[in-house]
Amino acid sequence: MLKSRIKYNTASFVTSAPDITKLPTDTGIEVAFAGRSNAGKSSALNALTDQKLARTSKTPGRTQLINTFELADVDNMRLIDLPGYGFAKVPIEMKKKWQKSLGEYLQKRQSLKGIVVLMDIRHPLKDLDRDLINWATSSEIPVLALLTKADKLKQGARKAQVLQVRRELSTLEGDITVHAFSSLKGTGLPEVAKKLDEWFLGPIVATPPADAEPTTDTDA
Repeated sequence: MLKSRIKYNTASFVTSAPDITKLPTDTGIEVAFAGRSNAGKSSALNALTDQKLARTSKTPGRTQLINTFELADVDNMRLIDLPGYGFAKVPIEMKKKWQKSLGEYLQKRQSLKGIVVLMDIRHPLKDLDRDLINWATSSEIPVLALLTKADKLKQGARKAQVLQVRRELSTLEGDITVHAFSSLKGTGLPEVAKKLDEWFLGPIVATPPADAEPTTDTDA
């Protein structure tokens, strides 16, 4: 069972919106999942919530709307499944429509507090991935970069790829965390839950025991 401060398995579908005007009221906290249309975004959401929350497909580009999922055990907090970018074989007008709704959400949604950017570990940091991460850091929005399908690489190659991506992204001035991830094997899932806990609830602050003696300075 996933250890986290939030019960992500309580997430439930709220709405699919063609643009931000049809989303829930822009209050509370949202964490958005974004990535190329073949990066495994829906599979990652399903692994985190331990349910078939987001629809998966072997056909890239099936997520055409902004999908909203509400977390039941915390007040006014949501997971967002954004339309995939770098779309495959779809009409150009549809691409433009999806791109517009994605851009509006990222630029205007005030409740957005963190972005999970998913990239195939074998082909990370494509131009659109870099554009999104650059935009997030310039907007002071923290990023969790997940290198998905990590089970496709052996351990050594997987570690090398993670280190390489960390080095490349370290040149950006922003809050960026990079982890390998596999929805199939559960690799990186605890790290995802921990980071999302911080975004939703804030970092854990250590407090001294109630019976601890206060320290005082005395002159020698």
